[in-house]
Amino acid sequence: MTNSNTPTIELAKQLIERESVTPEDAGCQQLMSSRLEKLGFNVESMFFVDTLNMWARRGTEEPVFCFAGHTDVVPTGDPANWNTPPFEPTITDGMLYGRGAADMKGSLAAMIVATERFVEKHPNHKGSIAYLITSDEEGPFINGTTRVIDTLEARNEKITWCIVGEPSSTNYCGDIVKNGRRGSLTGDLKVHGVQGHVAYPHLADNPVHSVAKSMLELTEIEWDKGNDYFPPTSFQISNINGGTGAGNVIPGELDIMFNFRYSTEVTAELLVEKVETLFNNNKLNYTLDWTYNGLPFLTDTGTFIEAVNDAIKQVTGKLPELSTSGGTSDGRFIAPTGAQVIELGPCNATIHKVNESVSVDDLNNLTDIYEKVLENTLL
Repeated sequence: MTNSNTPTIELAKQLIERESVTPEDAGCQQLMSSRLEKLGFNVESMFFVDTLNMWARRGTEEPVFCFAGHTDVVPTGDPANWNTPPFEPTITDGMLYGRGAADMKGSLAAMIVATERFVEKHPNHKGSIAYLITSDEEGPFINGTTRVIDTLEARNEKITWCIVGEPSSTNYCGDIVKNGRRGSLTGDLKVHGVQGHVAYPHLADNPVHSVAKSMLELTEIEWDKGNDYFPPTSFQISNINGGTGAGNVIPGELDIMFNFRYSTEVTAELLVEKVETLFNNNKLNYTLDWTYNGLPFLTDTGTFIEAVNDAIKQVTGKLPELSTSGGTSDGRFIAPTGAQVIELGPCNATIHKVNESVSVDDLNNLTDIYEKVLENTLL
């Protein structure tokens, strides 16, 4: 039977009430830190430019178990399109509605309550428990987790295991665990031509025509075949802009944005080299800027995955599926430090949508799962 009066649900409601549209935190981290400080956590606030971050740690020894997540949410859009006000948490038919309910204030609440229960039962646990929380995951992600990791690396403070509370599940909480993510590389291409009248093409140079062959070739290349953990690397064109808006003018420039989601079978450097070589061989007149959004990472089977699998099976009765599908997360900043990183959270069907919601039962189960992972790793 659904229990809507648990500490996890009450805390999730309090977090949803705070209008923390990225990069605002709106007091979410203060609410979390006040709970953690009562448990003996040392809490550091790290503010970079426009982003509030929190690093909290209980204990000084290794191994370090870290919960990672974000308090910021995406904009709601027109509130009139919601069945209930987006920042007024509402429970209907066993579902908790509100912006951030699934992505990812529900997970944050489950983390805190699981930690409270674990520390109360096991105050002398081995190692350390840590929290890495940011208000800049849904935005440019330049002053959030990556800056905290830089700070930790500078003082040689390492994370051993990390659960990122992103909504990883599909049908029920714990059916999917993300044990890695593909890399992401974005290209901003500007193709240079000569503007002119469409009736006098010999006096112009149409950049749309000159780049067409190259774009077709890029869409047809098999970059790799993937592997046991990653699907093949994909190339997608996401934006094309050119022209003056008039039907009788050949554009002088064309802007194209494209993205690679790539496996561990290739590197960003190899992709850059292949693309630029293709453009040069086709004698394209262009400038190209690259954005390295994140490296691929993988947490292979081992003690941490076993600890997570065991916790999920104890709560749900089933083992999860391991997956690397989907977009990127802040795990891409944590994994390169040597940490073993997974993503585990509630169902993602409504994230970033109108009427975002999460199952009350799933959040209560998630709390149990998080607590059992702590037991499996720190006892």
